[in-house]
Amino acid sequence: MLADDVKDRIQSAYRQLLESRELTPRYGQRQMIAEIAKSLSVLAVEDDSDPPICVVEAGTGTGKTLAYVLAVLPLAQELGYKVVIATATVALQEQVMLKDLPEILEGSDLIFDYSLAKGRGRYLCLSKLDMLLEGNDSMQALMDLYGEEFDDQGLGDQKLYQDMLDELSAGNWEGDRDDWKSPLLDADWKPLTVDRGQCMGPKCSHFRNCCFYKARDSMDKADCIVSNHDLVLTDLALGGGAILPHPEKCIYVFDEAHHLPFKSNNHFSAYTRVKATSAWLDRSQALLLRMLKDDFIDGNRQDSLQKLISATILELEHAWLLLEQTLESLEHVDSYEHRAKHAFKLGVVPVEIQEMASNLSNQFSRLAKAFQDINDDLKGAMEEGGDVSRRQLAEQWFPLVGSLIGRAEANLELWLSYAVSDPPGKPPSARWLSFNENDSFKDIGLSSSPVLAAENLRERLWQSCAGAVLTSATLSALGQFDMLKMRAGLPEHTYYLSIPSPFNFASAANLVVPRMNCDPSDSERHTELIVSALPILLKKDCSALMLFSSRRQMLDVMQRLPREWRDLILCQDDYQKLQLLKYHRQRVDKKEGSLIFGLSSFAEGVDLPGKYCTHVLIAKIPFAVPNDPIELTLSEWIEQQGMNAFMTLAVPDAAFRLVQASGRLLRSENDTGQITLFDERIVNRRYGKTILQSMPPYRQEIFQEEIS
Repeated sequence: MLADDVKDRIQSAYRQLLESRELTPRYGQRQMIAEIAKSLSVLAVEDDSDPPICVVEAGTGTGKTLAYVLAVLPLAQELGYKVVIATATVALQEQVMLKDLPEILEGSDLIFDYSLAKGRGRYLCLSKLDMLLEGNDSMQALMDLYGEEFDDQGLGDQKLYQDMLDELSAGNWEGDRDDWKSPLLDADWKPLTVDRGQCMGPKCSHFRNCCFYKARDSMDKADCIVSNHDLVLTDLALGGGAILPHPEKCIYVFDEAHHLPFKSNNHFSAYTRVKATSAWLDRSQALLLRMLKDDFIDGNRQDSLQKLISATILELEHAWLLLEQTLESLEHVDSYEHRAKHAFKLGVVPVEIQEMASNLSNQFSRLAKAFQDINDDLKGAMEEGGDVSRRQLAEQWFPLVGSLIGRAEANLELWLSYAVSDPPGKPPSARWLSFNENDSFKDIGLSSSPVLAAENLRERLWQSCAGAVLTSATLSALGQFDMLKMRAGLPEHTYYLSIPSPFNFASAANLVVPRMNCDPSDSERHTELIVSALPILLKKDCSALMLFSSRRQMLDVMQRLPREWRDLILCQDDYQKLQLLKYHRQRVDKKEGSLIFGLSSFAEGVDLPGKYCTHVLIAKIPFAVPNDPIELTLSEWIEQQGMNAFMTLAVPDAAFRLVQASGRLLRSENDTGQITLFDERIVNRRYGKTILQSMPPYRQEIFQEEIS
């Protein structure tokens, strides 16, 4: 049961916010507050029950942020937990930090502190800044270590770095990239940052003034921490508590939670390139010679390491020949993300590759251990009370050795994945080769990824957190939460709730499916029909969004349209997303026509309310790309379990994506417009009718328009 004083605080804060902002109470919002609070109330009972997990699908217009903050924060404060709000996009993160939380503080009697959590990569490293400004031997060694990769970045802008030092010294800046007075190029910023393996932590002479650790200290005082999915997953991958507070002390709120399983797969994946790794190892030998000169390794260790590196390079040369033969022996090599690739069926690699991977995993295990031993010696040289000049030199070498460890461990993880077999009965890992070639260089990449995030999330998050809330406007598919449950590994005791949008879909929007007498599989004919339909369906002063599943079709439609219509198009490939949306709004404000052409990334997270979007056009039912190695392997495994992968995975996923895409039209209760779907399968196929039934209750116009 929720304590009466906590319940009173929630209810009082909600009334105050409604009054202060002159808002009308929303039934769905009140329901969301009540159900989340009720679900998490078990935390007040001291027992060994499983952490409460609450999933809330809340349609656009519910007011999710206000609801989950009011439901979670008073309870967390009462019980001594931190609230971690994790978003999937920067735009929502900024909205929560700059708008939602300040409005809740201003409009209610709730008292709480909040902080923004970012990874090390967003903060300047003072030690790196010193190295860059001094231009010492360690910076040259860094260039040697990274070779072409670092040359591409350059050494940045020395005038800029001096300006940064001046602003830090004057107290005008705290080393946060996002707070610098002007946008920073990656080439200028990346040399200033370190990852966890390169950071010296308390042993660094700059530790007391460290930008990252000062920001992290502010989290210790905060009741509410605003983060993102990637940072939470990074923290969990490190064991929890490395960047954010420990999971058992946190109640997590995952907004845009449908992204979480896919982002989790990325965090627990592995990748390497054969020739790039050989080149890096070759360069590391020169770095070790410099360390020998500086007396940080002795001759015997340096000689032993050189032999180990040479042996590893030789093993990689053998690997190249074997992998090249494997690719050449294939009758068909597919293409994914503009690279030739081959996914191993069910993630099972040939025995000879598995044996080769086992040898390489042993080599990289030994390398990682050897580099770690050097790292430990450097830590000893950095102890207080030692020789000052030697300590300073050790500090310069430490991030370089940290890079060696990081690369060796990344390779170890990949080769271990290829060396082992997946446990029987469990979802496999996807494993695939990719062939990269340009004018001067060719390489073979190896990738490995879980096909389901379920096990990682179950072990690292659902079983270790205090509690969690997952929310988004779209979480179910075909009216069920089965897809989310499978991909995210949600426990059996998870509570699910679906709150419909307050919008009157039937009066606000038409869903139009024109008669085309054409299946999208006939891509040439389908494209021609879309080209002929757009000038009929749209006016020259339109404000519309056209969504495609295929880049090729998007470009073909654009190129075949008459010139006067091409001039109205803002294509995703021509602008950054934020810039494109800005241009679109400017055109609409001037009463000029504007038609956005976009792919799947424009089917969500695009907010164009009112006059800025009155027509959403969708080329076809948005089935996932069939040659994504992860989804391909998952489909094979589903089929192996005796299920139909198309009906189990593809159809629910397509229904989910179509609901998201159509949701770009109605962004507020006053919006109106039309959704046009150029795909008759939604009517004349059984699975299409199932998808149509799961759509919001738009007013339907089926085959009333005919395109020929």
